[in-house]
Amino acid sequence: SIVKVAFVPFIRFILWKQGQQQHVTSISELIENMDKKATWDRFYTENSSSNFKNFEWFFGFDSVRDFVLPLLQPQTRTATPLHVLDMGCGTSALGPSIYQHSSVQVTVTCADISPIAVRLMREHVAAKAIEPHHPLSILGFLELDCREMFAHFGADELDLIVDKGTTDALLRSKDGSGKAGHVVRQCLRTLRGSGRLLQFSDEDPDARLLWLETEGREPGERPAQVVVQEVGELRGVRYYCYQVTSPPVVELL
Repeated sequence: SIVKVAFVPFIRFILWKQGQQQHVTSISELIENMDKKATWDRFYTENSSSNFKNFEWFFGFDSVRDFVLPLLQPQTRTATPLHVLDMGCGTSALGPSIYQHSSVQVTVTCADISPIAVRLMREHVAAKAIEPHHPLSILGFLELDCREMFAHFGADELDLIVDKGTTDALLRSKDGSGKAGHVVRQCLRTLRGSGRLLQFSDEDPDARLLWLETEGREPGERPAQVVVQEVGELRGVRYYCYQVTSPPVVELL
């Protein structure tokens, strides 16, 4: 799996770029324990300072805005605002940027397993007084293990789930494929009928497409529908956007 190879130099690069490499006890320890809350609490504690800076996995909002914003279309059947989840948000500016740039009313929930990351983002957004593009849009932050997503949101609650590196992190952990597959199935259960899961990853389509189609279905269901687009190349690594929707409902005649 390409994702298991590319993560190591990527993490080393971003830590070096931010001048914080010396604060991380072990990069390999971080990579091998990416499914654990304690790992991320330590990571965001060690990489926080009085001069807050958003920590972006892979790339920032500008690289993905053309994949995200076109999916945010006005609701015609209901007055309910679109609900967007930034899954495993960390201290990324992705969720707040969607809130800032969406021309339609949205509720953006930024969720992360680490309460440290959630607190840092709440404080940062409050200090910057970020304003939405649509006056009725809402931005919130939530401590949540993505493996317990369905227990929190329930069925048909979300319109868009954005996953920038979270699945890739889970795939690095022990029994990673099983844990990540469980999360994908929960994502599809929480999405409304027209909802989508967007995964941004450096894993090649030859590996990720079949995995998503297989893991995105419950026993007896048809495969999930997956469309892939190339995001671009960054520091010699090629990135992709995987758009996943629930298996089509087959009507019995």
